Amino acid sequence: MIARHEATVEKMDIWAQLSAPLPEGVVAWRQDGRAVQRDGKYFARFVAYVEANTVRERLDGVVPGEWDLTLELLPTLASDEHDEANCSFKARLQILGVIREDVGTGRDYKAAATDAFKRAGVRFGIAHELYAYEQNWVQVDGDGKYAKPLEDPAAAYARRLARGSRPEMTMARVTELADMADMADMADELPAATGPLASDEPTCPKCGGRMWDNRLSKRNPKAPDYKCRNRSCDGVIWPARVATSGTKPEATNALADESEESNEIPF
Repeated sequence: MIARHEATVEKMDIWAQLSAPLPEGVVAWRQDGRAVQRDGKYFARFVAYVEANTVRERLDGVVPGEWDLTLELLPTLASDEHDEANCSFKARLQILGVIREDVGTGRDYKAAATDAFKRAGVRFGIAHELYAYEQNWVQVDGDGKYAKPLEDPAAAYARRLARGSRPEMTMARVTELADMADMADMADELPAATGPLASDEPTCPKCGGRMWDNRLSKRNPKAPDYKCRNRSCDGVIWPARVATSGTKPEATNALADESEESNEIPF
């Protein structure tokens, strides 16, 4: 009985080591999607990622010789002109007899295989903190394929974090989100932060949480200026009404109307 308890404690320690925070310098940023133009400037969303070697090094450091990876090629995906990811693999990662699986995509076999490997690693907690990162919009020098950021995305994100904090995610919640959707979709499921990022950012008129500032990104001038970050809350702040003779401009806070609600990407 004691031996079994010791074995359980030892395994729990191994899982904790696998899911430990990443070391400094291994998180990189890449542009996700096309840049958008606002007021003569271009902005693009950057997402955080780690190389496959980072996952391999964590496995070799914590469970050397005790892990195994199997890759299964999946049917070719139909792609369009905006999505070059047409290859996919299913990764089957086994650690000390425990098996976790996930699927990765890419524009070639190598990219798809490494994506699947990293996603399977997340099932064991490796690099799970990347799922808690907020959206990171950075100004770029154009809207071309090889546009470059005018500021280091890591520095831009660090500056944003310095302006406000958010509740930490639990490992249980990360695992739940990993079972629900891809990393790109998880940003919408993250718990809403409370308190404004800056003195000029309003709070949600309905739940009091933080809001997305859509003023730069929206294409429809009648769309809300601000929208609550919590997907379960539909609080918005509409643009100030244009003043007419004998009246003053009035800003309205209301619930989003489905006919006018914008799906623009927030900054």
